[in-house]
Amino acid sequence: MVDGFGRQREALRHFLRSRRARLSPDDVGLLATGRRHTPGLRREEVAVLAGVSASWYTWLEQGRDIKVSDSVLDAISHALRLDDTERVHLYRLAGTNPPQLTSWGAAPREASRLQPVVDGWLPAPAFVVDRYWNVLAANSNAMSLLGVPSHGQNYLMSFFTDPSARVRFPDWDGMAARLVGQFRVQGARFPGDVHFDMLAQELCCVDEAFADLWARHETCNAARTRVRVRLTDQQGARYEHLILSLLENSDLRLMLYMPMPQVQGAGLDLVVS
Repeated sequence: MVDGFGRQREALRHFLRSRRARLSPDDVGLLATGRRHTPGLRREEVAVLAGVSASWYTWLEQGRDIKVSDSVLDAISHALRLDDTERVHLYRLAGTNPPQLTSWGAAPREASRLQPVVDGWLPAPAFVVDRYWNVLAANSNAMSLLGVPSHGQNYLMSFFTDPSARVRFPDWDGMAARLVGQFRVQGARFPGDVHFDMLAQELCCVDEAFADLWARHETCNAARTRVRVRLTDQQGARYEHLILSLLENSDLRLMLYMPMPQVQGAGLDLVVS
C-alpha cells in the first residue's frame, strides 16, 4: 500500500514529466539534436535550462527523497515555463511551502471578472481591493453608501482623508483602529514589499489619526465585523461585513456587506452594533 508520501512523490513524477512533455526545444530556445522517440524536452535539457546536474534533476523527477531549495524550484519552474498556479503546485509536491504570488498581471484580470459578482450583490454594498487596499471593483451602493472611491484609488487613503467618512460611520474610531490593524497584518505577509511602508508613511503624513494608530503597532485580522452607516440624520443602516480572500495566495479580497435587521425607532442611536 502506497502511503501519503509515496503518492505525493508519484504525483511529482507525473507532473514534471507532463510539463516537460508539452515543451519542444524551439519553445525554450534550444537547438534540437538527434532523433526523439518521445515528445517534449529531454531531462538533460531541463537540467541545463535550470542550471542543475542531469543526475540531480533525474532523481527529482523519479521522486527520490532529496532536499530541494526554493531557488532550485524557481529555476525548474522557469525552465518548464510554469505559470503561477503550476509553480505553487510544484512547491507543494516537493514538500516545500509555496511562495507568495507576485504576478501583478493576474490581479486586474481577476478583478475584472469579479465586477459582475459585486454588481450582483446589489442592493447591498460590495467591493474588491488588492494587497494595498486599492479599489479594483465596486458596485454603486458601495460607492454611494460607504464612500468607496473609484477604481484605482486607495480605500484607506479615502477613509482617513475624506471628512465625510467621519460623518458616514458613527463608529469611525473603531473602524479606523480595525483598518490600521488589518493593514499591518497584511503588510507582514509581504516583508520584502517596501510599498507598504511607503503607503503607511504617506498616510501618517496626511492624517494624524492614522499616525497615532500606526504608532500603537496593534494588529487585527477579523474577517467578520459589524458596521453602522448613517444614511440621514434620522436614519441608519447596519451590516455584517465579511472579508473573503480570493483564490489561494491571491492578493485580492472581496468585501461583502450583508444587511442586518433595522431597529425601529426615531433616530440613528437606536441602530445598535
